[in-house]
Amino acid sequence: MSIGIPGITVGHRSDPEAQTGCTVLLLPEHTTASCEVRGGAPASRELDALAVDKTATTIDAIVLTGGSAFGLAAADGVMRFLEERGRGVPTPVGPVPLVPTMALFDLAAGDPSVRPTPADGYAAAQAAAGPQILHGRVGAGTGAYTSQWRGEQRRPGGIGYAERTLGPLVVGALCAVNAFGDIDDGQGDISLDAVAIMGEPFAFDTARTHTTIGAVVTNARLDKAGCLVAAQGAHDGLARALTPPHTRYDGDGFIAAATGSVEAHVDTVRLMAVAAVTEAIRSLAVR
Repeated sequence: MSIGIPGITVGHRSDPEAQTGCTVLLLPEHTTASCEVRGGAPASRELDALAVDKTATTIDAIVLTGGSAFGLAAADGVMRFLEERGRGVPTPVGPVPLVPTMALFDLAAGDPSVRPTPADGYAAAQAAAGPQILHGRVGAGTGAYTSQWRGEQRRPGGIGYAERTLGPLVVGALCAVNAFGDIDDGQGDISLDAVAIMGEPFAFDTARTHTTIGAVVTNARLDKAGCLVAAQGAHDGLARALTPPHTRYDGDGFIAAATGSVEAHVDTVRLMAVAAVTEAIRSLAVR
């Protein structure tokens, strides 16, 4: 399976033994983007540039990475990969690629001394030319788990992808799911067990092993404000698919990117983002 939007490709660098890795989405030129972070413990880079009042209008790639804040270094390798290919904001001394990056906390999953590096980011960008792997414990999802409030009964997380189409319009969601909460299939009552345990005095200081991050991509023609609305819709999808969502122990965030080839109403894109993110996350409950 590939992302159904021309010019968008995905590559991963995975270390199954250390249980960490990074994922890169390479984007066509002139791709517009914005973002929204709702979790209480984010780790990110270059997200401020995506605010609607900032001058940057386009981005070149998106990085999702493990390794917590250490893993943000993977973006350096992606920037080098793009610079070698002439991508980036033109400056008098050469292009400066814009690569917004978000990290999840997987340091406690495997070897905490191993984190994605610039070399890993470069390798993931190179891998985007190969087979498109959109599901599984790969890349940023290599050391990901869900239901982490359950302790040793936690469940595997990983990378999940889903997309929605409406005529020529495509909205896809690629999520790295490493949640404190459970994946909610929408079939039963919402359990309050995880919420209740948040008030107990157990070791959150040593168990901050969470965060769901992702990218919503579309071929719609959106400005930065429209991309922000799409990112907000992504969080609505996360809230449908994870219980509890957006805790103080998660750094949940989404980047929304639009390549601009199809006219579409922003509310249509937002609703499709809700559906795509919901399905992408829930797909990991049955794999």
